[in-house]
Amino acid sequence: MRTFRRVCAVLLSAAALLGVVRLVAPATAGPDDEPPGVARQLAFLRAALDDGAGSDAQALFPEGWFFAHALYGLARVELGLREPAGRREPALREARWALARLESPDGTAPFDPGLTPAYGIFWQGWTNWLRGGVLALQPADRRDPAEAARFAEASAAVGAAFDGSASPYLAAYPGQAWPVDSTVAIASLRLHDALLPPRFTGTVTRWLDGVRQRLDPDTGLLPHRVDLATGAPAEVARATSQSVVQRFLVDVDPAFAREQYLRFRDRFVATPLGLGPAVREYPHGMDGPGDVDSGPLLLGVSLSATVVTLGAAQSQGDAALAGALANYGDLVGVPVDTPWTRRYALGVLPVGDAFLAWAKTARPWVADPPDPPPATVRWWWRLPLLSALLLAGAALWLPDLSRRRRGRGGTRDVAGGATAVGLLP
Repeated sequence: MRTFRRVCAVLLSAAALLGVVRLVAPATAGPDDEPPGVARQLAFLRAALDDGAGSDAQALFPEGWFFAHALYGLARVELGLREPAGRREPALREARWALARLESPDGTAPFDPGLTPAYGIFWQGWTNWLRGGVLALQPADRRDPAEAARFAEASAAVGAAFDGSASPYLAAYPGQAWPVDSTVAIASLRLHDALLPPRFTGTVTRWLDGVRQRLDPDTGLLPHRVDLATGAPAEVARATSQSVVQRFLVDVDPAFAREQYLRFRDRFVATPLGLGPAVREYPHGMDGPGDVDSGPLLLGVSLSATVVTLGAAQSQGDAALAGALANYGDLVGVPVDTPWTRRYALGVLPVGDAFLAWAKTARPWVADPPDPPPATVRWWWRLPLLSALLLAGAALWLPDLSRRRRGRGGTRDVAGGATAVGLLP
């Protein structure tokens, strides 16, 4: 039993030491460098997608197949944009593969072709953003003419749909609209105007005016869900949509985005039990049920929103929060590394790896990187977790240490008694 306990003690100490490393080693790299492990994570994800991970994700939520492929392609674009122009071909090849998957019958199957624009604003916005990313990887004088024409055509359809709507929020599914989906689509129009001759300035300006008139009255943020006909808020702002909104809004209007981000950070970022930053699904002072997007809520925290907020923080230059969320994720996400791959949660949920890789590579595509906001995460946020790891690593060694102290004390007592009766000099 003593040998078994010591083996367990060694293993627990090694796990605690690994936890300390994951908690303090840099887990992000800002807007210019490759985040640690993301290339290997994408290698795992591509193999998983080839093995049917998209279908597995579709069984979990309605956009699972779509997100698994879209985020893979977008993360490939993000890494490619960090490379010199002459070394972007592998990223371009993979982004094109992902785009083709989104435009395939499998990619459009969950969506209604009869909506305006066709297949709804969710499908159009994310797909068009990836189209723009594919163009952004190519030098301006050597872009594929067919890809440029397709991006311009799709952007025109999206712009016309917004221009013809009384509400700033278009339908993603019949009779249903979520502001986050329209935010992604509007960002794709801004990306169009950054890559091709501008034509959507008026559309974006009108959209922003409509959004400002329809903010959630409880938080001052874009609401989670709205009335399709009027765009009036139908549900309070929630983190699963806000975390994505904050990622894209910086490319639509940097000043408005900074105001919205600070509100979001103030109302949703928390430190449950004092153990590191995390993101609540509902604003402080409000609780509600989880759903397929948020996942189960533990102490009000949404794990999916926490992951995506990492990307929002990085896009806003909030390196302190982004780094803390990344380190916390590396601690609790149980990443498994090989020389060729990295997977989180033991690889059982590849779509989660897609969200995390996309978040860690976040940066503005249209706007200049913003100045850092005032930091709200200080260096000592790690201390409670480091203390817990230290105690866990030492716990199984305590009986041996106590036994050794007792043994040394007994030896001194015996020696002292023998001296007292004259048996020892």
